[in-house]
Amino acid sequence: MALATDTTSTPPGAPPRPQPRNPADLFWSFTWLALQGFGGVLAVVQRELVEKKRWMTNEEFVEDWAVAQIMPGPNVVNLSIMIGDRYFGLRGAFAALAGMLMFPLMLVLGLAVVYAEFSSHPAVAGALRGMGAVAAGLIAGVGIKLFASIKAHPLGRPLCVAFVALTILTMAVLRWPLLWILPVVGGAACLLTWRKIAP
Repeated sequence: MALATDTTSTPPGAPPRPQPRNPADLFWSFTWLALQGFGGVLAVVQRELVEKKRWMTNEEFVEDWAVAQIMPGPNVVNLSIMIGDRYFGLRGAFAALAGMLMFPLMLVLGLAVVYAEFSSHPAVAGALRGMGAVAAGLIAGVGIKLFASIKAHPLGRPLCVAFVALTILTMAVLRWPLLWILPVVGGAACLLTWRKIAP
């Protein structure tokens, strides 16, 4: 079930990598992560998994997030399943998935009832528009943080920047659907990277 390279190994002599203690640790960690994800879960995921828990490096996060993004379903849910499976197999995958969905689902159902009652109120509509700007800022901030991780990429920084620009162009200007961008732009990046690292 593991869909990404195992990143839990450490070089000889290096201190042991932090990792979840058991499936319950995965469950509560992903529950806490999901409950923080108002308006921009990507920023929360990167901060919790890379900066706080240090279960992953920025480079590993970028690689796993790319795999999670091309799979069907919500990216962060896919990522939680991958990480849970990596550490504790099927038990870990289900524990991480349950943490990601159980309490947030109950919270969202409650908020949906409240929103249905007050959605026409001008203050509520204004608050939601303001939150949209914050969400955009969070995603941009994470993008800037993760940009440093491409310095050791096999393609080199200039070509990576070109792919970033091409992705933005196809999304924002040409308005291609994601279904086209991933196989065309993503496929080209994968092919070029494979050619660089292939023996």
